[in-house]
Amino acid sequence: MSERMKRRPTSIDVAERAGVSQSTVSRALAGSEVITEATRARVLRAAEEIGYFVDERAARLRRGSTGTLAVVVICRPGESAADINPFSYMLLGSVCLAASERGFETLVSFQAREEQFFGHYEERGWADGLVVIGTTTNRAAWDYFRGLEKAERRVVYWGSPFDDLEWVRSDNRAAGRLAVEHLLAQGYRAPCFLGAIDSPQHQFAERYEGYCEAMRAAGLEPCLVPTRDGATREEEGAAAVGAWLDQGGGADAIFAACDAMALGALEALKHRGVAVPGEIGLAGFDDLPAARFAQPGLTTIAPDPAAAGSLLVDALFNAGEGAPLRRVSVSLTPRGSTAR
Repeated sequence: MSERMKRRPTSIDVAERAGVSQSTVSRALAGSEVITEATRARVLRAAEEIGYFVDERAARLRRGSTGTLAVVVICRPGESAADINPFSYMLLGSVCLAASERGFETLVSFQAREEQFFGHYEERGWADGLVVIGTTTNRAAWDYFRGLEKAERRVVYWGSPFDDLEWVRSDNRAAGRLAVEHLLAQGYRAPCFLGAIDSPQHQFAERYEGYCEAMRAAGLEPCLVPTRDGATREEEGAAAVGAWLDQGGGADAIFAACDAMALGALEALKHRGVAVPGEIGLAGFDDLPAARFAQPGLTTIAPDPAAAGSLLVDALFNAGEGAPLRRVSVSLTPRGSTAR
C-alpha cells in the first residue's frame, strides 16, 4: 500500500477525486448556497469514497466554539467510584444528555485531591462552559472553584455551599413540607427531622426549614434528631438514631435529610427491634436505587434528574447575565416505610 493511501485523506484529495477546486469542496461541505446540488452531490460522493470526514472540532473553533461542555464531579478524598452518591451519577448522565440535545459533547472529570483540581477548561479552549457537581464535604475543592470565579466565565454549580455562586438546587423547602404532609396524611402525629442543619450542605437546612413550616402549619412542634459527621451518611444516620433511641426517642416518624441517612436509620431501628413502619414511619430524599430495594422500600422525595440536568445546562448559557437562581421541582414516591 502506498504512503499516499496510508495517510489521512484531505480536502485536496476530495477535490482531485471530484474534479473541482479545493475551495469548492470547502463550500460544498459547509452547505454554501453558491454550490449547485449536482456539484455538492459529486463532492459528497467523492468524500465518502475516499473516507474523508470534516474536522468538526476545528470548524467549531474557527466559529469561536469548541462544541464541548466540561463537567467536574467533586468527590471526597479516598472515595472510590462505588462510594460516590448514585444521584451524582444520575445527574451527570442528565447533564450529558441535555448537552447532547443542544449539540454539545461533554468532557467529564472526577476530582478529589488538591493536586487534581482543575477548572480552566474555557481558558484552555477545551470547553465552552463548566458544570460542577459535588458534595460539600470536600471544602478544599469548593474553595478552589470559588477562587476561579470571574464575570466572563460560564460556570454553574450543583451542591455548592456558597450562595454567591451561580447554582441550581432542588426545591428543598417544598420537599420538607411534602414529607410532613405525607406523614400526617398517613396517620403519623409526631414526625422528626434527621440531619445536620448547621452543615455546609445548605440543602439539608432548607429541607429542615420546609419541615418546620409544615409542622407549625399543622399546629405541631418541630423535632430535630441531629447528626454528626461520619465516614458515610449511612453511619451518620445510624449513629444519630441510635443515640436518639437511647434518650427515649419520642417520635412516630422520621424524615431524613437524605436517603443514605434514612437507610442507616433503618438499620439502627431494625437492630433495636423497632418496626418500620409499624412503630416508626421513615422517609428520605434522593430516590437512590438502594431505597427502592430496601426492606421495607423507602418512601422518598427527589427532583427529576432529567429536569435538573436540563436546568444546569440552561443556566450555564445564562451564567453571569443576571439569570435567576433555579430550583428543580420535587415529587414524593410512597413506599412501604410509611405505609399504614
